[in-house]
Amino acid sequence: MGVMDLKNKLLVVVNPISGGAVKDELIQEIAELLNDRQVAFTIYETTGEKDEYHIRELLEAQSIQKILVIGGDGTIQTVAKAVDKRDVALGLIPAGSANGLVSNFEFSTNVANQIDIALGDSYILMDMISVNDHLCLHIADLGINATLIKNYENSEIRGKLGYALQTIPTLMESDLPYSFSLTFNDQTIHLQGVMVAIANAKQFGTGAVINPKGKMDDGVFEVLIFKKLMLVDILKTLNEDSYRNPDFVECFPVTKVTIACQPEVALQVDGEFIGKVQKVSAELLSSKLKIMVPAQSKEIQERFNL
Repeated sequence: MGVMDLKNKLLVVVNPISGGAVKDELIQEIAELLNDRQVAFTIYETTGEKDEYHIRELLEAQSIQKILVIGGDGTIQTVAKAVDKRDVALGLIPAGSANGLVSNFEFSTNVANQIDIALGDSYILMDMISVNDHLCLHIADLGINATLIKNYENSEIRGKLGYALQTIPTLMESDLPYSFSLTFNDQTIHLQGVMVAIANAKQFGTGAVINPKGKMDDGVFEVLIFKKLMLVDILKTLNEDSYRNPDFVECFPVTKVTIACQPEVALQVDGEFIGKVQKVSAELLSSKLKIMVPAQSKEIQERFNL
């Protein structure tokens, strides 16, 4: 936990098409809120072309100490890569399809309150993971959820409804269970399951809490093996405090893991479908990402190491 002094200009990074919604009104509202708070800012809209490079140029040219990110997990990923070990903090305005990372913070849905969090002085130094050389901030997984994300990306309907509509087609095409071998902490285990998750966070943007013990700043991540599609236990993931049946899921805290699968299994990282793979290597990175969070309530203190 630290205290920050916002003396320099704020960089506002906007993904104008995240979540399938036009951002003009949201951008105007945020600009007015920043003006009301007498905060100088520069707006950069992502294009999908050399965004990391352009953001890095702005950081260096303007001595930026904070970035306000308006978008989903992919936009946060882009900014995190651009920051790359710099002492720059990210304030988050969720505006994506599922907003998986932001769903793990106690953020108000009110934009003015989100701005106040971003401009505040409470932050965490969040762990980051490399998954097959892809940056992972939130959750990566192998198996049925990654297949669902692939089908979602190929569909035309965005948001949570889009995910829901792809559930049945995903179940029909998935050859369950999958065979996995996991090597971590000087041991190798062989098992069958429907999904293996590499989790830095507690929950998906849908609200499903798959990793109730997870903290994003504790120096480890969790490997979770989901063994069966058990409806009662799936419903229990909607309650963070409910009992997790070991016949449904097992959890292992690690800093490094290698996962082998036969045959190839779908992989997703932070909501982006990567492809089908036979091997995944995941390792905790030494660098951290500074994320602005709400002022310390008891729940926030318990959720993070504050």
